[in-house]
Amino acid sequence: MQYPNQLRRHQLRELIAAGESTTVEFKRKFTSADKIAREIIAMANTAGGYLLVGVDDDGTIIGVESEKEVEGQIRGAMATVVPELPVLMEVVEIEWKDVLIIRIPVSSTKPHRQIGDDPEEKPHERKAYIRTGEHSVQASKEMAKILALQNPDAPALTVTIGDRERRLFSYMERYGSVRIPDFAKLVNISRRRAAQILVKLVRAGVVQIHHDAGGDFYTLA
Repeated sequence: MQYPNQLRRHQLRELIAAGESTTVEFKRKFTSADKIAREIIAMANTAGGYLLVGVDDDGTIIGVESEKEVEGQIRGAMATVVPELPVLMEVVEIEWKDVLIIRIPVSSTKPHRQIGDDPEEKPHERKAYIRTGEHSVQASKEMAKILALQNPDAPALTVTIGDRERRLFSYMERYGSVRIPDFAKLVNISRRRAAQILVKLVRAGVVQIHHDAGGDFYTLA
């Protein structure tokens, strides 16, 4: 099986040796369409990357028994991703075993979401995912809005720096970071309004959004 710009064996070795990261994920085998779709969505919404099927978490090369079967399963998983997301699948033989490589481009139609089981589910209620380090996590509403604003066709942005914003900057300079409830309480506005302001500031490049076990938090850029 030949693909344009196919990954060479030594490049695959380098990816595996470097371990999992924001842009590289190992899968010992195809687990479920739900989990595979989630990983692919997260990479497309973040920085793109590689999903290697047939490689254990510790970098041990397991290989796939039937590349055609796994490719079919991947295509089934991709059918649950909206908007449609093209990926490139290729097989590289290494240590006499076949590793299926899924190349995921960073998308220009973010956020990609996963179609759920509920037929009444609205498009904006579908789950989006992002990569944080080696993990794929569900994106918050604010993160999903920021992803959409990163697309080339996103509308122009106008940001006004007023008293609320200046108080926010002072708070972040003092404490290092802020979460939406903290900002809302600080300037006595609703959580929704606080989120809107922070999303605009992230888009303007003044503030950065991060994610940890406690959810989203923001710092000065």
